[in-house]
Amino acid sequence: MTAPPDSVDDRRPRSVYGVGDEPEVQASLANERTALSWIRTGMTLIAGGVALATLSSFGELPLVILAIAGLASLGGAALGVWALVSWRRTERALRLRQPIPEPSVLPWVVAGVVAVGLLLAMLTAFQAIDLAR
Repeated sequence: MTAPPDSVDDRRPRSVYGVGDEPEVQASLANERTALSWIRTGMTLIAGGVALATLSSFGELPLVILAIAGLASLGGAALGVWALVSWRRTERALRLRQPIPEPSVLPWVVAGVVAVGLLLAMLTAFQAIDLAR
């Protein structure tokens, strides 16, 4: 379904909308919803970073918590950028009838969640051992 030759498609970015044919509406909207979900996840990481940084200012929390807050905020910002890049790659693939690109950031997100979870578990265990003495 291409636009008639006399009509001008002024949607942006032109690097996406200026190539190929219109994809199925459902596929395009699913791609948009996926990008919005990644953006929401990034915003949640940033909010968590702000919460941890705020908590660390109220008490004697270890420097590790402040480092995790910074990493969470940076990770959230990176996810926001990645959501836009991924949306663009997938939308172009849909328009050009090419295979959909793999979710390249998903393994990194999982690895980050596991690493932070293990780090916090170890920190909690060390604090519990210290309190038990």
